Amino acid sequence: MIPRKTIEELISKHSLLEKDLSSVNIDKKLFAEKSKEYSDLNEVIIDAKKYLSFDKDKTELEKILNDQNSDKEFLKMAEAELRDLESQYKKNEKKLKLFLLPKDEADKKNAIIEIRAGTGGLEASLFASDLFKMYEKVSHKKKWNVELISISKSEAGGLKEVIASIKGPNIYSTLKYESGVHRVQRVPDTETQGRVHTSAATVAVLPEAEEVDLKINDSDLRIDVFRAGGPGGQSVNTTDSAVRITHLPSGISVSQQDEKSQHKNKAKGMKILRSRLYELERSRIDQERSKDRKSKIGSGDRSERIRTYNFPQGRVTDHRINLTLHKLEEFLAGEIFDEMIESLTLQAQEESLSSL
Repeated sequence: MIPRKTIEELISKHSLLEKDLSSVNIDKKLFAEKSKEYSDLNEVIIDAKKYLSFDKDKTELEKILNDQNSDKEFLKMAEAELRDLESQYKKNEKKLKLFLLPKDEADKKNAIIEIRAGTGGLEASLFASDLFKMYEKVSHKKKWNVELISISKSEAGGLKEVIASIKGPNIYSTLKYESGVHRVQRVPDTETQGRVHTSAATVAVLPEAEEVDLKINDSDLRIDVFRAGGPGGQSVNTTDSAVRITHLPSGISVSQQDEKSQHKNKAKGMKILRSRLYELERSRIDQERSKDRKSKIGSGDRSERIRTYNFPQGRVTDHRINLTLHKLEEFLAGEIFDEMIESLTLQAQEESLSSL
């Protein structure tokens, strides 16, 4: 049960914001902040008021039911109304609890996605390419912008590694449960005996950190420049345009060589480094907060096998929530991706509620 005082404070805050926003003297910056807060509260304010009036409404209905002189038809109506009232109370309570859960400040951030081929050789690189195409299709449907940061192709035309920035509304909240090991079971094109092979690729989704999110001291960085390797334009392999940035306190190192300009490679490298350090700090804080529980979802363990894509049976299974969708092709096309994400989000919310 949610403390009455907590709900009263929500209603009081809503009234106060309404009064502030109607003032002609309000500062423009404050207006934007308070408008957002007011809009968020608007989503639950009716439920909050109904939640508070539950005891009073229930008592009135019970008085009718206990009245020996009440008409039978009237009693039936009161019984039905009481059932509806109690059912609505439970729904309101859950909605308010979800609203009161601590917000993840990174949910509304853009994301950096890193996909790497794992066990399985060339077949793993082809699967890594399939995963990246899937996220590209999801982004296209949601009108998100995908910007390549770094890409390394395999001989088979797959991807050894790809790092991209995805920009748009609420990116991280949608993709954050994708981090982990993705496993594929299928017959490779090179397999003459028709045997099913198992390969894997790892996915890491990081909230894209801004400079204001954390301060990186120049004295903590070692920056090495070197000649880019691999295929490229004439100047790519003849100048020291590639950059390796090492964050000395954490030991995290980022190499970037896709651009011909050393300056551009450094900027892209810093973007990745900043996001990795930001996620490292977030993970540390989260572990301290949840020492007493182990969440199956969003644990941040990238060595954990989270999903299997089985081509012979045309199914995709998420092992954290035991959900199987028998529409593998549609899933890889980004068409039913939201169905999986909604189930993961709901389960994560349930875990958070149970820990309150």
